[in-house]
Amino acid sequence: MDLHFGNEIRRIMNRRAFFGRSSTILGSAALASLAAPSLFGAAKKTASKPAAAAARSLGVINPFHFAPKAKRVIYLFMSGAPSHLDLFDYKPKLVEMTGSELPDSIRKGQRITGMTSGQKHLLCVGTPFKFNKHGQNGMELSEVLPHTGSIADEITLIRTLHTDPINHDPAVTYLFSGHQQPGRPTLGAWVSYGLGSENSNLPAFIVLLSGRGGQSLQTRYWGNGFIPSNHQGVQFRGVGDPVLFFSNPPGLSAKTRRRMLDDLQDLNRIQLSALGDPEIATRIEQYEMAFRMQTSVPELMDLSKEPKSVLEEYGAEPGKASFANNCLLARRLAERGVRFIKLLHRDWDHHGDLPGGIRAQAKQTDQPSAALVKDLKRLGLLDDTLVVWGGEFGRTAYSQGDISKTSFGRDHHPRCYSLWMAGGGIKGGLTYGQTDDFAYNIVENGVHVHDLHATLLHQLGIDHEKFTYRFLGRDFRLTDIAGQVVKDILV
Repeated sequence: MDLHFGNEIRRIMNRRAFFGRSSTILGSAALASLAAPSLFGAAKKTASKPAAAAARSLGVINPFHFAPKAKRVIYLFMSGAPSHLDLFDYKPKLVEMTGSELPDSIRKGQRITGMTSGQKHLLCVGTPFKFNKHGQNGMELSEVLPHTGSIADEITLIRTLHTDPINHDPAVTYLFSGHQQPGRPTLGAWVSYGLGSENSNLPAFIVLLSGRGGQSLQTRYWGNGFIPSNHQGVQFRGVGDPVLFFSNPPGLSAKTRRRMLDDLQDLNRIQLSALGDPEIATRIEQYEMAFRMQTSVPELMDLSKEPKSVLEEYGAEPGKASFANNCLLARRLAERGVRFIKLLHRDWDHHGDLPGGIRAQAKQTDQPSAALVKDLKRLGLLDDTLVVWGGEFGRTAYSQGDISKTSFGRDHHPRCYSLWMAGGGIKGGLTYGQTDDFAYNIVENGVHVHDLHATLLHQLGIDHEKFTYRFLGRDFRLTDIAGQVVKDILV
């Protein structure tokens, strides 16, 4: 059986028959779940999906395929693709061969981007950074990540992640939707669709941005695709209104806003009764959610009440937009039952001046990333919170442009790169997978992006092969027709 009630209905009736025969049932279920969530088993914490809530109340489905190890995901996305060679995958032979031509036996005719395909030479360049061993198992990490080293016993470092696209936009789209072309639901939207929110006053999927420059961040990277729009990511801002158009206009009281909303909802209910379109029920729910958020969000975003010791641990400064502040907000969102929290930090695209650029980015992200894991563990939340850190692909073993003592660049490399995970039933202190002496090819235990998705869903109690949504006559899933759970990294 599919995870969502809507799929069962679509399995029985065609689309036209469904809308024609079920408008009253669906409309009643939607409105009842909004008006009296306690009828569906939760007064404080209720699923954000009316149809799913109704289905659960009727005993139609179990929200999980099997017992979950994680309740939520915090995804720390490093936009622009950090160099695995300079952070996570030390290659002494590559250091020795700096300035020498990359052997053809290593490249194996693999495609490269137009930014370096015209170079006369593809010269090897090793990392200028020292690597140190951390934790009980001696995990090797770059000197620019000392704080990540302090959580080595909590993380699994995957060195053999690989993807298909070679350029940024299709690679980010692929990482978060399982497909290179836009239009499909993103990972967070799938999780929201499948599990809903544990908090009726906050969206199930929240997005936080930080950093300047680098690759642009498209809103479709947290879009809902073809599933209902209430599952798209809601972007919170670090300064000003936490959500655009969040505050009431000057002169408009909360009481007046409630009266206006009630009138608007009456019109939407009439339309829902006439057409039975589930998207109208979604619109009703979104308006109600926005109204409830006006009370819940200001307290959530106020970091000034955090103890000084916690602010210092993250490097956070209340009122100042930063990755550190967003990591602390991620912990607060996890405490409040948000299912999928996505942090996107820009400017990891180092085609030139990599040593200086990567030091700057590590300075902004290393401490708060480690602090988040430590804080979750201290609060007893790490066991059921899955934290992920990584970019969209890796970087080349050869230099883009000239090599000097202080500067060089690296081009895009999708064939292998590194990512770490912590909590949520993931083994700690494990380095998984092996690459060749140039970190150019996978030698052992490759992990494809579809495998990553399958594993994340598995930890949330979802079988990725059964988790589908019918659209245009086809049952779509996040992992398309691929994906294997990486069981070796699971507790």
